[in-house]
Amino acid sequence: ITVGIMLIPQGMAYSMLAGLPPIYGLYASIIPLIIYAMLGTSRQLAVGPVAMVALLILAGVSELAEVGSEKYIALAISLAFMVGLIQTLMGVFKLGFLVNFLSHPVVSGFTSAAALIIGFSQLKHLLGFSIPRSNYIHETLIYAFQHISEINILTFGIGITAILLILAARRFKLPVPGPLLAVIFGILVVWLGQFDQQGVKIVGTVPSGLPGFAVPMLEWEALKTLLPIALTISFIGFMESIAVAKAVQTRHKTYKVIPNQELLALGLANIGGALFQSFPTTGGFSRTAVNDQNGAQTGMASIISAFLITLTILFLTPLFYFLPQTILASVIMVAVFGLIDFHEVKYLWKTDRADFLMLLITFLGTLFLSIEEGILIGVILSLGYLVYRATLP
Repeated sequence: ITVGIMLIPQGMAYSMLAGLPPIYGLYASIIPLIIYAMLGTSRQLAVGPVAMVALLILAGVSELAEVGSEKYIALAISLAFMVGLIQTLMGVFKLGFLVNFLSHPVVSGFTSAAALIIGFSQLKHLLGFSIPRSNYIHETLIYAFQHISEINILTFGIGITAILLILAARRFKLPVPGPLLAVIFGILVVWLGQFDQQGVKIVGTVPSGLPGFAVPMLEWEALKTLLPIALTISFIGFMESIAVAKAVQTRHKTYKVIPNQELLALGLANIGGALFQSFPTTGGFSRTAVNDQNGAQTGMASIISAFLITLTILFLTPLFYFLPQTILASVIMVAVFGLIDFHEVKYLWKTDRADFLMLLITFLGTLFLSIEEGILIGVILSLGYLVYRATLP
């Protein structure tokens, strides 16, 4: 139930980050959870929308269609089907070992840079004025600084308060998840103060009702263009998932995480999700930790979370009408800035300068070139270093 409550604001926030209407984040929190619960080998892994995958969806699909348009939504759902197909085939042919080509320093560098890109992409919602979309942080910051006089004080105040509320809930280990407290606070403040009439942007009408069954749009030209981003999401999603699943499994000696079975489970979860209007999903760090800490012992915990989301979609969507977009931005910012891995940087600087250099180059490549190019540079570096080491046994 706790993970389900967390998923409501997180799913809506990550859907917004992916360039989709908030309801699609809730759609992505039902079928994938149920399928993974039945097929996955981790008993605590909480599958669903995650920030990193949402950013990759935006980066890939926005090149083919206008963000938020019908075509954009259809392509994002098709992307989930492609990711599912790739992961399922990798599982069938036992290709889980391929993920080893993404070394830990490379993933750490990529994750930290992506976290900064995601965080600063939410500045427009936090400050309350429009900032042109850019994959380059410096462009976003320069524009925000030049137009700082346009800031909406109410929007900014609500967003900053929400960030402090989420951090306080985490710091004092409150029984209610911080993002949910922030959502309740935001809705009440805007509703009571009628701040939506003073420039505070709200989510507005969130459609109710369960997602219908539909076969994703599969146009050859679009699929060809989406293939590189589908491969990236397949690898990154699997890496994030297997890393957290293995970390949690060390605390439980009653089962073993099997990488190829995980690929199959994640793949079929994405295929099944795509048939019910879900965008790509994978295992998330924060929700898995919460799932484990609250005593989840089997996949039944995920099925209960999915059931809670189903009830929300059926009966509670009118409650989100006054939810300010700045609250969803604050949920994203707090979640992603926690992914920046300062510890790994310090550790590698002391112990392995070659790995430190790989982390740094991947970080800078992702930050200043593009997300796809950054991860590609990291993989080439990893392989190059592996070959170099092999020539000097």
